Amino acid sequence: MMPHVRIATRQSPLALWQARHVGALLSAHHPGLEVTLVEMTTEGDRFLSAPLSAVGGKGLFVKEIEQALLDGRADIAVHSLKDMTSVFPEGLMLAAVPEREDPRDAFCGLGGLTLDALPQGARVGTSSLRRSCILRSRRPDVDIVSVRGNVQTRLARTREQGLAGALLAAAGLKRLGLEDVITQVLSPEVSLPAVGQGVLAIQCRTDDARVRALLAPLEHATTRIAVTAERALLAKLEGGCTVPLAGHATVSGDTVFLRGLVGRPDGTHVVRGEVRGPVSRAHALGEALAEDLLSRGAADILRDFARRSEARES
Repeated sequence: MMPHVRIATRQSPLALWQARHVGALLSAHHPGLEVTLVEMTTEGDRFLSAPLSAVGGKGLFVKEIEQALLDGRADIAVHSLKDMTSVFPEGLMLAAVPEREDPRDAFCGLGGLTLDALPQGARVGTSSLRRSCILRSRRPDVDIVSVRGNVQTRLARTREQGLAGALLAAAGLKRLGLEDVITQVLSPEVSLPAVGQGVLAIQCRTDDARVRALLAPLEHATTRIAVTAERALLAKLEGGCTVPLAGHATVSGDTVFLRGLVGRPDGTHVVRGEVRGPVSRAHALGEALAEDLLSRGAADILRDFARRSEARES
């Protein structure tokens, strides 16, 4: 029988591109392998009328797909790593991370407008608390408009609502062949990326030795080191999309350089930090930076968020 793997994926154009890309990589490494997609709609795709932070966070994009792995409907799941929580369900693992695409944020301005040239009081679309916080910390006059949906939907709503532009991930735009709508790519010094941004996460069952072996050639060692540091930061802060949080690592030789950020949504209080050390300590460096941020004000920000969440639930 021809070897076969089933890939669980969301149905958005970007998610399908990512799943097909992983399927193509698998087929290239394993000639004769049959790959099929198990397309799914998640809660995150269904509830588009409210900000993501108000309806449960990024986990809404992954939990139903993870359940398909757990109950045997799929062998592999492909996600954007930035959509994933810091802890996986028991029995699942991050089996492989291919080489990272551009991790930066991008501004898509109408009429060629750049972020640097935004007029006073400009209206900018984003569904990200992180991007809102960073932009407001630089430009308190800017009016943030919540724009959710897939990449094409967000771009369309930006035009329909007459916004000055929208902030999106450069990786998604590039993967969809939409580089021409980018009017400014933002350096990490300007807009620190989300943890895992630009990285594809390939998940499988921990006990599935066959699939783990198939996925092994897709692993990119340098990307794994970077996301190990970033996700250690995320786990220690216990953050998600319900709090403005950023973390981005780069690897040069035997050294990893990690930057992190925690802030209030209105940008009035932003705590930034950075750490550098050997790649062998990537996880420990992430935890150390988290402790540093917590000691310098991030703990207060996280406590405020926890109190507000409790008040909303009561």
